[in-house]
Amino acid sequence: MRTKSLLAAVAAAGIAAGVVAAIQPAATAAPDPAPAAATVVKEVFSPDGKISRARVPAPVASAAPLAAVSADVVTIQQAGPSSSKFDLVFVGDGYTSAQLATYHQHVLNRWNELVQVEPFKSMKNSFNVWQVNVVSAQSGVDNDPSKGVSRSTALDMYFWCGDMERLLCVNETKAKQYAALAPGADQVLAVANSTKYGGAGGGVATSSGGNAQSGQIVAHELGHSIGGLADEYDYPNDLYTGAEPREANVSIYPSATMTRYRVKWYSYIGKASPDGGVIGTYQGGYYYKRGVYRPTDNSLMRSLGRPFNLIGLDIMKAAIARKAPAR
Repeated sequence: MRTKSLLAAVAAAGIAAGVVAAIQPAATAAPDPAPAAATVVKEVFSPDGKISRARVPAPVASAAPLAAVSADVVTIQQAGPSSSKFDLVFVGDGYTSAQLATYHQHVLNRWNELVQVEPFKSMKNSFNVWQVNVVSAQSGVDNDPSKGVSRSTALDMYFWCGDMERLLCVNETKAKQYAALAPGADQVLAVANSTKYGGAGGGVATSSGGNAQSGQIVAHELGHSIGGLADEYDYPNDLYTGAEPREANVSIYPSATMTRYRVKWYSYIGKASPDGGVIGTYQGGYYYKRGVYRPTDNSLMRSLGRPFNLIGLDIMKAAIARKAPAR
């Protein structure tokens, strides 16, 4: 049961017995193969809710920023000062000046979809939400509806990123530059003027503004950026042989070992979870099929359209409360 490595991992990570220690977010990610030149790893989202990762040629995100940008900033929700709230900033691409009303509706749809998911629903007032009115010269984005379609847009969004049809990439440098016009920007969310299903994870999460299924991408990405949650899906690797992950929702230890040493989610084992079933240790996660466990069979950190499991939910609640305490 890797007892010695368990004790070493517990000491190194500073994991104390009890739930509070288990819900400390962490930024460490699972190791990737040595990157090739000018490539990046992107989360890839499928219409059936499955999530995977792919290493693709670096998109235009590395391009130099614009000399200066200006755009109107629309308040969707202002719940308080940015110092004590999470600021979500929407930037749009492929919306002309005549289509700003459509863009606004797409942003409202995304926000309304997000607050149907816990804990965003019950902690809605912990967020400020801003819409930056980025205006493009042409309507739509590249490679939509098919490869080879080219449009002049402000943020260079395009489908078929890395030769994957549903992978929707954006010039992250430009997206962040526009987002900086808002009072705060804890998470930047780029929406494309498209009805085609698509999106991507990363420093700037993307989704199709006119496609309702794409909204769950936002909730999943906030699981990373707010809660420090690990991905619970098991693609593309086979056997994990590394050290105990620091993220609270994945572990190399089965439930019996967790209970014996009172670590990770030991105090949750056997409890009912919002995503169905009970908390335990389920094989596969952290991008590996074997050698690492997740708390439930299928939560939002494994598939879109699902709730957070109980571990993830409590982590998210605690993380939101730390920055936006109840008043």
